[in-house]
Amino acid sequence: MAKYPQDPAAPDASYLGFWQERHLCTLTTARADGSPHVVPVGVTYDPGRRLARVIADKSSTKVGNVLAAGAAGARVAVCQVDGRRWATLEGRAFVRTDRERVAEAERRYAERYGRTPGPNPTRVVIEIELTRAMGRG
Repeated sequence: MAKYPQDPAAPDASYLGFWQERHLCTLTTARADGSPHVVPVGVTYDPGRRLARVIADKSSTKVGNVLAAGAAGARVAVCQVDGRRWATLEGRAFVRTDRERVAEAERRYAERYGRTPGPNPTRVVIEIELTRAMGRG
């Protein structure tokens, strides 16, 4: 079993394998008053680029919370749990609207979750530049 902590750029095989399985995750962002906003999402993990990605509609609260943090990005966490296995990735989130980045996030989502997201002209990607990884794969 993988152990806490992990190197977000070079996790051990069981931790990375856990992030490649199909699991529903949560994304935690901060509201304007500082309270946590926790929502279910699909997450993809790219240790080679030290990124996690979440596709979202640009009008969603999670996107608004990230944008409200400004140019420095929002501190966020994504997490998944399966029995005694758990994994959390933390970092700074940024909303990206570039079609190539959104398409890459959609491709990775389809690969992990086994279905291609439906068309959405207002889709964006939340890219999380990872600073910390922890858990037990």
